[in-house]
Amino acid sequence: MKNSGKGGHPSSSFVAGSVALLFLVIGYQAALFIHKASVARIVANHDHPDTVYVIQDDSVAFDGAASGLRPYSAAAKRGWTRPGPDGRPSTTPAGRGVRKEYEHSEAAESIRRANTPRRYESFRFDPNTATIDDLMRLGFTLRQAQSIDNYRKKGGRFRRKSDFARSYVVEDSVYQRLEKYISIPKIDINSADSAAFETLPGIGKFFASRMVSYRLELHGYSYPEQLMDIWHFDQEKYDGLKDLITVGPSEPYPLWTLPENELALHPYIGKRAAHAIIIFRENTPKEEWSAVALLKAGILDKEKGEKLARCRISPP
Repeated sequence: MKNSGKGGHPSSSFVAGSVALLFLVIGYQAALFIHKASVARIVANHDHPDTVYVIQDDSVAFDGAASGLRPYSAAAKRGWTRPGPDGRPSTTPAGRGVRKEYEHSEAAESIRRANTPRRYESFRFDPNTATIDDLMRLGFTLRQAQSIDNYRKKGGRFRRKSDFARSYVVEDSVYQRLEKYISIPKIDINSADSAAFETLPGIGKFFASRMVSYRLELHGYSYPEQLMDIWHFDQEKYDGLKDLITVGPSEPYPLWTLPENELALHPYIGKRAAHAIIIFRENTPKEEWSAVALLKAGILDKEKGEKLARCRISPP
């Protein structure tokens, strides 16, 4: 035989090759074992993370790097004793201990995500801000969660629940389970900036800028339909976003205390009406002051008077 030497014994090259193959198999198995052990270690460390204790000095405000947080070893010199039986440091009047999880590297986090058994949960979440870990807890695979995250990083936004349902990685069965848990905050038109307004459908830089400037002119929005006062902001544009916005609190308009020149700047008043309001305030008992009274007195025309009557106005 080709692999046999004299007397039918295996040749030396065949033996050497077999031994090499054996060592190769053993090496592969060892590498596989080490890899699995390393993965298990990473997963275990995340499930039971290393913790560090920092000491927060209550006399110093917490403001990041310049805060009252100090490592335990350094703080021990300031009167702190060694950790008690429960693993927490004992306290003194000087401050308090804060437990913080050890921060793992992104590589470790990636390995952990790929090897941790998937557990399906259902909880309230905003698909625009949920982390990859949150999405995986909700039942998405790592690849699906990363796809959603990449969509957001490229500027994509889920304005409505139906937008999330249309995502190609969101299966119908998963969406049906999660629909009632989806919570997408509405945009408060009294606090949003231009960037937030631009996320609304049909709103570009021009309208976003006007929505902010008109809010200043009004001294704050009182009802959402005021957006249609903006030039070319028609009913169709409003209908496309009305379910995505809300009107948060704002300071009431000080109609009864502003001087004439400032009253004239309000979109519903103007110079002529501002002068008439001053005369009205000087000649009418305070208990009769109201936007409706201004309308009845002919100081404001019907359209602007009705709009002003709907505004948040400081009491006389």
